[in-house]
Amino acid sequence: MKSLKQFIINVFSTRSVGLFLCVVTAIFLTVVLSSRYYLHHSIIENNVSKRDVFANKTIKIVDIEKTQKLKNELSKKVIPIFVPVQDDYMKVNLDKNIEKINSVRGEKIPAALKKASLVEYFNLTADNETDYKNIEYIVNLSDSYYTKLENATKDTLYAILDRGISENEIQENLYSLVKENSSKYLSSADYNVILFLIKGVIAPNIVVDEDATEISRKNALSAVKPVEVTFKAGSKIVSAGQPVSKVQKDALKQCGYNVIQLNASGIMGIFILVALAIFSCAYYIEKYEKKFKRKAHYALISLLMSVLALLSIALPPYDFYVLFLPVAAFTMLISIFLNTTTAIIATLSLLCAISLALQVEILVLVTFIFGAFATVFSMESIRFNNRLELTKVGLITSGIYVVSLTGAFFLDYNLDELNFLTYWKNLIAVIVNGFASSIIASGVLPLLESMFKISTPYGLLELANTNHPLLQKLQEKAPGTHHHSQMVAILAEAAAEAIGANPILTRIGALYHDVGKINRPLFFVENQSYYGIDNPHDQFSPKFSKMVITTHPRDGVEKAKEYNISPAIYPFILEHHGDSIASYFYNEAIKQEGAENVSEDEYRYNAPKPSSKESAIIMLADSVESAVRSLKNPTYEEIDAKINAIIKAKLLDGQLSDSPVTLKDLKTIAATFNRVLKGMHHQRIKYHEDMENIHNASTNEVNRDEN
Repeated sequence: MKSLKQFIINVFSTRSVGLFLCVVTAIFLTVVLSSRYYLHHSIIENNVSKRDVFANKTIKIVDIEKTQKLKNELSKKVIPIFVPVQDDYMKVNLDKNIEKINSVRGEKIPAALKKASLVEYFNLTADNETDYKNIEYIVNLSDSYYTKLENATKDTLYAILDRGISENEIQENLYSLVKENSSKYLSSADYNVILFLIKGVIAPNIVVDEDATEISRKNALSAVKPVEVTFKAGSKIVSAGQPVSKVQKDALKQCGYNVIQLNASGIMGIFILVALAIFSCAYYIEKYEKKFKRKAHYALISLLMSVLALLSIALPPYDFYVLFLPVAAFTMLISIFLNTTTAIIATLSLLCAISLALQVEILVLVTFIFGAFATVFSMESIRFNNRLELTKVGLITSGIYVVSLTGAFFLDYNLDELNFLTYWKNLIAVIVNGFASSIIASGVLPLLESMFKISTPYGLLELANTNHPLLQKLQEKAPGTHHHSQMVAILAEAAAEAIGANPILTRIGALYHDVGKINRPLFFVENQSYYGIDNPHDQFSPKFSKMVITTHPRDGVEKAKEYNISPAIYPFILEHHGDSIASYFYNEAIKQEGAENVSEDEYRYNAPKPSSKESAIIMLADSVESAVRSLKNPTYEEIDAKINAIIKAKLLDGQLSDSPVTLKDLKTIAATFNRVLKGMHHQRIKYHEDMENIHNASTNEVNRDEN
């Protein structure tokens, strides 16, 4: 019997339920996404039409392949545009070379030395046999003939530069240009010398203006109209048994037919994709977000994923309609119920699975991905005290949708091909999407909170309303406790903010942590002074008084259940004293019965220790507020000493052992309490107190005040 009970417990454990939900959700999403291929008319098999199909309306389809081919042909025919460049430096260089030749020729040295000097000047190598001959020819010419050749060289260069010369002509046609622009009465040797001298200084003086040529090319391409194929209403798009072309597929899609085939391997592919998306999210929660390892959280994610998948196949199978898919609403809800990191992982995983399964265009996927990042970044800084903040998140998401869509659109299409009508339609779709997502998230949020019993910051903030029936009951029955709870909330919220805990949850927990005192308000010191009565504990034994006092945490949980308070608040009510000693009554018992007759365990609270940072903060804030309030005109030093004494006492008693607070956190909490309390008590400051007396008296005061 015991083993059967354990088996049932194991089967219904959180991990087992989570795994079961993951598998069921993966199967359900596979069925849903696969149904897209069967819900819409499927008429193609092995790229061949199953039957004759006629257009149900007049359709115009752009033949992209023919249009692109036409543009490519025209692009090749565009003539490059040349522009002249400065060419005076070539003339100057030629003059320098000629001047050097004249200088060498005029020297009174043998011809062989003159030749060697010019070879060195022109940096000729041994394999330049023709140029060696040109140098030798120049050296041996008579002065009169050399002068004639010199002038011919200059005239030839100037003529070539005047007509313009390109890089290609220099490489392939320079000798012909020299002959064409030189005197016809020169010898071949003269032409070779002129070519040699010009080749040393010549450079292109006309170049292609790339920008002007590109503009000319774009202007020419922009004049090309897209090749359109028109199918009139009633005309045949494709015949039975005919292979289906790209143009025909586009026409069939516009008529609402499915042009993609899905077989068993395709269904398996969809299952693998969605399973990968779901288990990626589940693994992240299992590994890094253990606080969300609850059946309710797994069920919530499964439901939201399923709804988004259903919406994706309910929309018409065109990319324009897919842009209305409220992905941002999914991201917002996951961010609110869990956190933004889990939200982005779940969103990106599911987006990839849906996009690949339904073969959504990359333009749409990119738009949704950048929108998801915008959503989570905006949710990080959202103020949950105003539901209109979600609308702001929606508008920011719309803005990023617009930017990413524009970038993807211009990248996907060449500027000359941009269809502005399609662009503006898509733009309107994403703007509506972001705004509508925020409305959807706001609308379904209360429903999901109620369905899964998961507290969100919005639901918790409703508990902070001073008109809440339980808070009103606390104020009516135990006004001192109510005021004490308000002060604890101020302290605790500031401390939670300082150490990175949840300030909203901490504040709400502090407001309700003492609601159990409603049952017997006069037994607690903060209410006795309000009603002006004597301490009733003076009439009872310490053991009885301890029993009455220590029941208020469990009474508080029952009271919270009675008023339908979120279960997230129960730990704060139950744990704010832990199993600490009711020291006042313990000490009273020792006075009356003797230390040897009193057990410390009999005077401890029967409740769990704080299990979270938020719960630990409330325990400390509860004790500190009570203790400091009991001081008359406290100095800053007294406040600081009191705070440190309380934190040290709780730490040494092991009350913080089950919570994740660190010593660094405790130091920050103490500094925050100190700052806030100094602000509260700034009007009652006195100086030069004996701090040793304060330390000695602090422990007894703390024990009495917090009970």
